[in-house]
Amino acid sequence: VIALALYRHQSISEVVDGLELALPATDASFVSKSGIAQARQRTGAAPLAWLFQASATNWAAQDQARYCFKGLSLFAMDGTTLRTADSAANRRHFGASMAAHDRVGSYPQLRAITLTALPTHLIRDTEFGPYDSNEMVLARQIIPRVPDHSVTVFDKGFLSAQLLCNLVSGGENRHFIIPAKSNTRWEMLGGTPDDQMVRMRVSAQARKQCPALPEFWQARAVLAMDARGRQRILLTSLSDPLHFKAVDIVSCYERRWQVETSYRELKQSMLGMALTLRSQTVDGVYQELWGALIAYNLIRLEMAKAALEAGQAPDSLSFIRAFHTIQYEMTWAAVTRSYGKLPALLSRLRERLKQLPNDKRPGRSCVRAVKSRPFRYTVRNLSRNIN
Repeated sequence: VIALALYRHQSISEVVDGLELALPATDASFVSKSGIAQARQRTGAAPLAWLFQASATNWAAQDQARYCFKGLSLFAMDGTTLRTADSAANRRHFGASMAAHDRVGSYPQLRAITLTALPTHLIRDTEFGPYDSNEMVLARQIIPRVPDHSVTVFDKGFLSAQLLCNLVSGGENRHFIIPAKSNTRWEMLGGTPDDQMVRMRVSAQARKQCPALPEFWQARAVLAMDARGRQRILLTSLSDPLHFKAVDIVSCYERRWQVETSYRELKQSMLGMALTLRSQTVDGVYQELWGALIAYNLIRLEMAKAALEAGQAPDSLSFIRAFHTIQYEMTWAAVTRSYGKLPALLSRLRERLKQLPNDKRPGRSCVRAVKSRPFRYTVRNLSRNIN
């Protein structure tokens, strides 16, 4: 199942046969497609979910001290969607987007929320469900599992007193950074207009849903400037201006876009910009997605290890080139009959990854021009005298 995400351009039977993932049988050389499908059904999604949670927790903790921001781990939380195969079961379970005049989306979709480690791009935790699932509800399910001694960067769509207060109070030394909305109102408690402590009222609806919430909650408001020169206010629970300067908070928030890069790497590079996931059943969709997340973390973990050995940052290596290298090395390892050579193959993989920098593309060297598309058939111009 994990290999299906690494070789999205191949069919499931080609992946199993090419990597020799099935036990050899005495009566047949290869496994039939029906046998592979039945094996996936017997496995289900639960083992893959457990494997992801166990591996992500362990891998994110490895070398964590090397990437800390003033002693705190840096995470980002955001959401995305994925299309599934258009089957009756998937449409009933996942649902689809709705447009004007009651037009329904062409494909069912699922909604996912992820907690991503910004330095390494490792997906630390996730929750996903049908398309109509509320992102705030999915985020509240992840909040209790956010690691202690961490800072989580949010998009402004997650601005909620219940979510942020539970994040801070539900663990030890857990903090947030989130931009304020245009209609956010507060009372200034102290500081300067560029860096101040503010107090905001918790809505009656939020206190009704969570009676443990206080009547007011406090945050530090820092003035920031985006790339277009527009001003925005960042709210954070990092209240010590001496230890956490305003410029540090702004620089942390500017790294939030890296979670969008992770989604692009997973959906476009790994899954090959496929229109939908492979699986036709609901349980198969969940199983396939857990496997894809594990495969993505495997690539990112190996990239982080190689970058550390080379004395570079994990995001300085090219994900696409590393992904292609791992594909090649896995195929080569599958045909290697001597298992004693596998450590040497893994060592060569690590060395190859060190030589894959994320080179910046050069600027345009000539004036942009739009060229005509080549014609499929030969065009013949005839000069005729219509008179």
